[in-house]
Amino acid sequence: MFIAGLTGNYGMGKSFVLSLFRELGAATIDSDGIVDSLLREKKVLDYTVKLLGPGVVDEEGNLDRKEVAERIFNDPVSKKGLEAFLHPMVFERMDRLIDSVKEKNRIIIVEVPLLFEGNYRARFRKVITVYADEETALKRLEDGGVPRSGALLRLNSQMPIGRKKEMADYTIDNNGSREDTRQQVKTVYMSLLEDMKKRP
Repeated sequence: MFIAGLTGNYGMGKSFVLSLFRELGAATIDSDGIVDSLLREKKVLDYTVKLLGPGVVDEEGNLDRKEVAERIFNDPVSKKGLEAFLHPMVFERMDRLIDSVKEKNRIIIVEVPLLFEGNYRARFRKVITVYADEETALKRLEDGGVPRSGALLRLNSQMPIGRKKEMADYTIDNNGSREDTRQQVKTVYMSLLEDMKKRP
């Protein structure tokens, strides 16, 4: 099997691009979905409360995701602490999902927002960076309910997108229409299939 990493910065369209790869026939893994699942587990909840304080739990005893995000993006030390705790578990589950893919001649696209920041490049045969203009990303985040100040904090907490483009094997410009992005994804997917044939 051929495993490629998909990254980019907040609001730049990673989830949309991941869905396009899935439509083309790739197996896809969403690390954000894995994190969401982990955040419901008691040991993760307990650790997060210990790290960030009791105010991150709602009336029903669940983590308040918005409050967690608010705190970690305003406190880089807590952000690193939570990532250091979560990331090994995320990759353990990711590896299990990869192992569950039965077809050995299949492209697997794994979406990892902090792929470069976490030095995970070596895990993947190829890396794809999705990018968009900062203003476009900010508007998408605002449309999703993130205040502009919070959206800026999120973007500024990540490696500059220009650097991620330089470090990637492929880039996908998500500034244009959905159809334009779809065509770019198709081109990248065909190239990955060719590469897989050369190096099974």
